[in-house]
Amino acid sequence: MTALLEVRGLRTAFPSASGPLPVVDGVSFDLNRGEVLALVGESGSGKSMSALSAMRLVPKPGRVVAGSVKLDGEELLDLPVTEMRKVRGGRMGMIFQEPMTCLNPVVRVGTQVIEAIQLHEPVSTADARARALELFAEVGIPDPDQRLDAYPHQLSGGLKQRVMIAMALSTRPEILIADEPTTALDVTVQAQILSLLRDLQQRLDAAILLITHDLGIVNELADRVAVMYAGRLVEVADREALLSDPRHPYTQGLLRSIPALATPGEPLPEIAGVVPSPEQWPAGCRFSTRCPKRIERCAADFPEETAPGEGRRVWCHVQDAPATGEGA
Repeated sequence: MTALLEVRGLRTAFPSASGPLPVVDGVSFDLNRGEVLALVGESGSGKSMSALSAMRLVPKPGRVVAGSVKLDGEELLDLPVTEMRKVRGGRMGMIFQEPMTCLNPVVRVGTQVIEAIQLHEPVSTADARARALELFAEVGIPDPDQRLDAYPHQLSGGLKQRVMIAMALSTRPEILIADEPTTALDVTVQAQILSLLRDLQQRLDAAILLITHDLGIVNELADRVAVMYAGRLVEVADREALLSDPRHPYTQGLLRSIPALATPGEPLPEIAGVVPSPEQWPAGCRFSTRCPKRIERCAADFPEETAPGEGRRVWCHVQDAPATGEGA
């Protein structure tokens, strides 16, 4: 079966004094129809930049310098700007992690959704308003007729996020990219937003690329998981297989650091160190400076992809080796 979205060898870089500095470095993955693929990793891993690259929304002066992004077989990186605008917001929608910075503070939220609809569909303002009203009701915004005329500052964080979801769904996209959709929301509202996304995905049969660092959210929504570290993928697997039997030391460290899985009374395990900046990426495995299982080869050679069954892909020299030292 051909994937709906095929990303191959994606590389995005920003200029620097020493030359182009890659922040996404050779990323490849597929997103199938009706599937939820979670892109997971710490801040600075390249998750959001991978999604922005696929949407051709990389902030300047960054740019995609290599690779391929195909939507249903059509190469998006070669499309003229005018055609890409039809895809972006049309066939592909995006929910950004900070709705307050994405909504115009001096324009009513309903007007912003109406404008998004009319940008992609030749409908009257009255018809677009009726559609916006339906969307507000669909995403669970109470009193939608009144909320249409509200300004962003008059809405709670959860309601602003629902407005962003309504806007992303306004053209019934085939793919929805959700970038940390529950950031800065309290636990109750987070649960509501996750429930909404799960319900919408099932009803609309849309594919979702979910970007998150929260493995609890992954367990709630994802069908498959792709783990990123320092601009590269390190492991890809079905959700259940990855959460029950992680193979890459980085994935194992992420799972050990979940508070709910910690031993009561014991210190919470952590991954030593921080994600290195692109200027400091090791020549070999990017995780080698923090990995407790590293061997000499890890610092020199980036591991080739291995496929240990169950649809899993892993990039590691010592997948199941016992610990041989402490992380840096």
